[in-house]
Amino acid sequence: MKAGLRRFIVFNRLPLAIVLIGLGLFLGIKDIGGGWWVAWLPFLVAILMIAAHFLIGPMTLIQGYIEDGDMEGAQALMKRVKYPNLLYKPVRSSYYMLRANLSTMGDDLDQAESDIRKSLESGGEKEMQGAAYLQLGSIAYRKGNTKEAYENLRKAVKAGLPDKDSEASAYLQLSSICMQRRDFRSAKMYFAKAKSTKATNQQVVDQIKEMSKYIARIPG
Repeated sequence: MKAGLRRFIVFNRLPLAIVLIGLGLFLGIKDIGGGWWVAWLPFLVAILMIAAHFLIGPMTLIQGYIEDGDMEGAQALMKRVKYPNLLYKPVRSSYYMLRANLSTMGDDLDQAESDIRKSLESGGEKEMQGAAYLQLGSIAYRKGNTKEAYENLRKAVKAGLPDKDSEASAYLQLSSICMQRRDFRSAKMYFAKAKSTKATNQQVVDQIKEMSKYIARIPG
């Protein structure tokens, strides 16, 4: 019930604001219940709703859709944001990161890269910046641009990453790039850092096991 009411309010902030402004005018003009002394209350709520519509949008609802695995629902909500540049900066940063994640899932790497850069331009938390650089590095790596991938992955670990699995993934990719460059010393160093994170994600754990086979063959 509460979730349904919350969605209704988020989806209808502007119409509700118009109704509240009308109510305020009615109370003031008709001098009901104190007239203009009371009318300022619906006016204030209307202003807050209009501000929330443009500064926050439906972002408070999107995370719930993603946690439930409803990507179509999340994408539909993202499309309701008509003016992303008006979003409050931290919210705007999250918006572009979420859109980038959805684009990556759809294998649209160019759009994902563009949105990640917009997220970085919007600022946001330091850990989010680390995650953004990790994604940029991973995209560049998939595109075969190892130089750009290396630079972004280095920025990611320097900025800090939100969890040990992300940290391990960054170090594994750095190790792989160094192996391609035949910089075996750095490859071993980054692989050791990846192992030391003690990642728990099974995919990352499997990657560490697979990489260890190649590292073991490196002389020295």
